Amino acid sequence: MKTFSATPADIDKTWILIDAEGVVLGRLASIIAMRLRGKHKPTFTPHMDMGDNVIVINADKVQMTGKKRDDKIYYRHTGHPGGIKQKTAREILEGKFPERVLEKAIQRMLPGNKLSRGVMTNLRIYAGAEHPHEAQAPVVLDVKSMNPKNTRS
Repeated sequence: MKTFSATPADIDKTWILIDAEGVVLGRLASIIAMRLRGKHKPTFTPHMDMGDNVIVINADKVQMTGKKRDDKIYYRHTGHPGGIKQKTAREILEGKFPERVLEKAIQRMLPGNKLSRGVMTNLRIYAGAEHPHEAQAPVVLDVKSMNPKNTRS
């Protein structure tokens, strides 16, 4: 018995479309991170980019449980002394780039290495319902019907 190790010729990438409207943020991010990494495939190889290309629409309509929308704080630093800035999840979701909340959640579920930075290039997040990737014929993945806990009313 030999351990299977995928080569670039063995990699089969598909396009997946996910609608984030009404889906809980953490559950959605974990499903997307698994798909981006390729862990859902039986031929998963840890050192190769095996994952699919993922398109997420309606990222501004993602849900959070409890009081996380008001209590969760995102920090960033300007690079200058004393330049730490903070925003709540509500401020970001109602701001100019609401897709950053989902992007950060997914990025933080991946390991922090070069491979994960390359895997993040396979992710496309859009705040609205429209996307320019119709030519790739993405397969729709219904996250809401996977588990009743994935949705929040």
